[in-house]
Amino acid sequence: MRANSYHYRKIHSLLGVIPIGFFLIEHLLTNYTAFKEGHQGFVDQINWLNSLPLVLALEIFGIYLPLLYHGVYGLYVAYTARNNVTNYGYFRNLMFTLQRITGVITFLFIAWHIFETRIQVALGNVAHEDLGVRMHEIATQPIVFALYVIGIVAASFHFANGMWSFLVAWGITIGPRAQRVSSYVWMGVFVVMAVMFVLSLSAFTGTEFQDTASIKHG
Repeated sequence: MRANSYHYRKIHSLLGVIPIGFFLIEHLLTNYTAFKEGHQGFVDQINWLNSLPLVLALEIFGIYLPLLYHGVYGLYVAYTARNNVTNYGYFRNLMFTLQRITGVITFLFIAWHIFETRIQVALGNVAHEDLGVRMHEIATQPIVFALYVIGIVAASFHFANGMWSFLVAWGITIGPRAQRVSSYVWMGVFVVMAVMFVLSLSAFTGTEFQDTASIKHG
């Protein structure tokens, strides 16, 4: 049983980087085009992604199934983990606890976000080229905007801190100095990602997306 648990954890750790980590970075860069280039830039990026060969297979086997395994097994790990941060309040123990908490938040947030966007496209309620309009409708609701900010900050932290753990677990950062430097690097990555995600989300509330929504539904 312990051997199986070891392999399950290794798979869980690896999937958090490949392909889920790659997907998160790609999703960040795609959404960031809304901030940098506006609505048309975002639409162009969405159309380019949808033009990739075997895009549905890539989504199923490269995103959704790995996400499902990583998320469900992560919930199991969070439920069974012995969080002793109240007894041993040092930095890494705190990071361990936050990793579990943000993992649960991220899993619920991603499931909600996929339902609000990709599932609505699959059901025919939203066209791919109207995803910017859909995000405008989501982001202009104050409570939903706040929940999205919590979700994207949690996802950014979970990825960045998870990368620190991945490098340790796979024997890449060995020794206190390497792990300390890695902590600084990945906490910096967390801040950059969180800021970029929030800027991207804020862009969808802009007048350009509002005007597009007005034309669409006017």
